[in-house]
Amino acid sequence: MSGFDDSAERKMQFLFALRSKGVTDTRVLAAMETIDRGPFVRGLFAERAYEDMPLPIACGQTISQPSVVGLMTQALGVSPRDKVLEVGTGSGYQAAILSQLARRVYTVDRHRRLVREASEIFRDLDLTNITAMTADGSFGLPEQAPFDRIIVTAAAEDPPGPLLAQLKIGGIMVVPVGQSDAVQHLIKVTRTDNGLEYDELRPVRFVPLLEGLGKDT
Repeated sequence: MSGFDDSAERKMQFLFALRSKGVTDTRVLAAMETIDRGPFVRGLFAERAYEDMPLPIACGQTISQPSVVGLMTQALGVSPRDKVLEVGTGSGYQAAILSQLARRVYTVDRHRRLVREASEIFRDLDLTNITAMTADGSFGLPEQAPFDRIIVTAAAEDPPGPLLAQLKIGGIMVVPVGQSDAVQHLIKVTRTDNGLEYDELRPVRFVPLLEGLGKDT
């Protein structure tokens, strides 16, 4: 089988796995077909980039399994005019998916190395609508607020107050909530004129959301 056939079949299996886990939004599936997960997985685990599993990356972090990325993105309901904040850049894969759906993506991480490596991939892929920066994501990004959508890729004990405050009326935040060593749940928060509405989506497992910057350079 030629390399092209092999690659096409792998992509087909990848999309089938996403659909079978409940990712049905056509725009989200198209974005995940466009953005190759391969460049975001380095070293020993590169050959497993197309499996539906979380994988370790630098700084003790993980790249989420594709079906969870798809379900979180789907729950976010991003429209083409939205400005999105991602807390927890990690590998950069989630931000790259969002870049296909939103007008502008701001992504922050407490680890300088992860931001630097993700930014290199964004440049290589010519994803010009992503701004990545090193910052304590638990405080959001006040200078760019408010946001239409906020996605948090680390678990908090409660949806962080500073992030909720940076959400527009009508805005949506998707965040894993729960103790890091116990069951966590993916929560969708919608900010309405009358306050906040919470929807519990599914159990998940994420690294904890930590305050402060990482010690790496």
